[in-house]
Amino acid sequence: MILSVLDLSPVSGGASPAEAVRQTLDVARAAERLGYHRFWVAEHHNIPGVASAAPEILIAALSQITKTIRLGSGGVMLVNHSPLKVAEVFMELEALAPGRIDLGLGRALGTDMRTGGALRSSGSEAFPQYFGLLNAWLLDASGKAPIGEESPLRGIHASPAGPGHPDVFVLCTSEESAAFAGEAGVGMVFAEFIARREGGSSIAAYRKAFRPSLFRAEPWAGLALIAFAADTPEEAWRLDAPRRAGNIAMLEGRRARFPDLAEAEAYLAARAGTPALQMVEANSITSDGPGVRRRLDEKARAADADEVFIMTSGPTLAARIRSLEQIAS
Repeated sequence: MILSVLDLSPVSGGASPAEAVRQTLDVARAAERLGYHRFWVAEHHNIPGVASAAPEILIAALSQITKTIRLGSGGVMLVNHSPLKVAEVFMELEALAPGRIDLGLGRALGTDMRTGGALRSSGSEAFPQYFGLLNAWLLDASGKAPIGEESPLRGIHASPAGPGHPDVFVLCTSEESAAFAGEAGVGMVFAEFIARREGGSSIAAYRKAFRPSLFRAEPWAGLALIAFAADTPEEAWRLDAPRRAGNIAMLEGRRARFPDLAEAEAYLAARAGTPALQMVEANSITSDGPGVRRRLDEKARAADADEVFIMTSGPTLAARIRSLEQIAS
């Protein structure tokens, strides 16, 4: 089982959002030291408790403090941006860390509709067109498929030029988006923590639809999960209380942070026996290191996933790093 890390720069404990961004650098150093394959960061806007608004800036910083781990976005919300600009940003990142850059792309806005309007987002319906334009500029910049004189894009080129280009992935939450990734011949990652359902059917749809392309000759499917490990199952369950409380609050229609463990435990206790609590607890991958590894292995086999992304959680930076250590060991 290949393990990677997805980090959203969570604002945990008493940290500020700025501190949360800097903590992501520490988590990446730990992930590389522990042998994780990839380290991805994400794009979210106007969401309390999440400080990852500009993955391209974080990836640039990470490229200067790491040497071997692959770095990428999980993902860039493409419809919020110019496809040419995204192509140029990630070709520049590829120049900084050749052969180590992944470009994971999301179809959604990464925020609410009102904030999307402030971002001048084109909306998720524009994704297929934007995706085609982005890929054309990436393949042109790498020399794999130069833009010809007959193309509507003639004379427009992404800079800097190759020789390589980032590996491309689509983040998926449905069979439809997975099949789109397969038909495009790129990698896919099923975000189970967003979809709140098993990823096996979507990965199967991806593999069935896959067509070889200039990006990828064989299908590749990842599975993104939330997991947390501590020295004992009991300690892991206790330290994971703020995440579970936050998930239940979201199910109740509001976003809330629980920086204090006692407050989170009280919130959960007040909802004892409710369907929301039962669902969140049943879906939690929370134990000691061996226990979490077993659950991850079971889910990867059931979904036929090539790689598992662990979304780092925990009430403190030290707890997040300790969780990665426990799972890696």
